[in-house]
Amino acid sequence: MKIHSLLLPIILLTLTWLTPCAHARDGRVIELVAYDTMKYNLTKIEAKPGEKLTVVLTSAGLAPKATMAHNWVLLKAGADPTSYAMSAMSAVKEGFEPKSLASQVIASIPQLGPKESAKTTFTVPTTPGSYPFLCSFPAHCMAGMKGVLVVK
Repeated sequence: MKIHSLLLPIILLTLTWLTPCAHARDGRVIELVAYDTMKYNLTKIEAKPGEKLTVVLTSAGLAPKATMAHNWVLLKAGADPTSYAMSAMSAVKEGFEPKSLASQVIASIPQLGPKESAKTTFTVPTTPGSYPFLCSFPAHCMAGMKGVLVVK
């Protein structure tokens, strides 16, 4: 009986100690919402170098996908989101994510219609800095549907 009463606290202590490690491996989830006003709910995301992030994008709009789709494209530091968006306008068959500019993209979520959600999981770059993100559907970035991932 004494052995069982001694083992229980040790087991509980071990489980408590291990639990935070399991959550750290799963990374952090960022809930991003896209609106038909061509805005995201967040324009700044802060992260630590090498952190694992999952971005969940939900289109809260009601307009049809053909006229008001939303996506999320995270670019490398120094990339110009407006320039990317201008090139994306002619990449209809590529979901407004031009393959010719794929080397500038760190992570992305494809075009979503009303009430759709999708996610991407990636490792944050290890170099501190500002990494722009945008919606590459025509004119959305220019209307302000963009933001920055700040790594520090």
